Amino acid sequence: MGGALIALIVVGGLVLLVLLWGVVTYNRFVGLRSHIRDAWAGIDVELKRRYDLIPNLVETVKGYAAHERETLDAVISARNQAMANHGPADAQAKDEQVLVGALRQLAVVVEQYPQLKADSGFNQLQAQLAETEDRIAAARRFYNGNVRTFNQLTRMVPSNIIASSFGFSPEPYFELEDASQREAPKVAF
Repeated sequence: MGGALIALIVVGGLVLLVLLWGVVTYNRFVGLRSHIRDAWAGIDVELKRRYDLIPNLVETVKGYAAHERETLDAVISARNQAMANHGPADAQAKDEQVLVGALRQLAVVVEQYPQLKADSGFNQLQAQLAETEDRIAAARRFYNGNVRTFNQLTRMVPSNIIASSFGFSPEPYFELEDASQREAPKVAF
């Protein structure tokens, strides 16, 4: 009877350890998912800042380059499309890729107007946009780092058991498909 009691205690201890591990792992998933949501909110704030700056920049350029309507309309259209997308990170990344391309076209237009480059209002908008692009890049790195940790945990044994049991699935990265667009657009007109 003493041996059965010891065996029962050992089995009970092992079950308790497995349950404790399960709770800790579950809480880690919940914490990482919260970090991912927080990191995405940081990206969202910076994207909204960019969306607010772009119309001001376009209006400033319009005063100098009225006949470049097609490029200016493309920038605003890409901005509106990116701003309206509230889907997953990979879908938003595609719209952001289009917007970055349109901003690069705008940079080409601005190069044709030396007097615009000397305008103080334009220079201030340009500096704010460059700062925002840097913040977006930093926020994207932070978000993707959290996603990487979360995704590793969902795929590694034995934590993948908890992930599949409680419906934790890998999160999408926020990345651009075109390697040339991985860098913030150069807005040094």
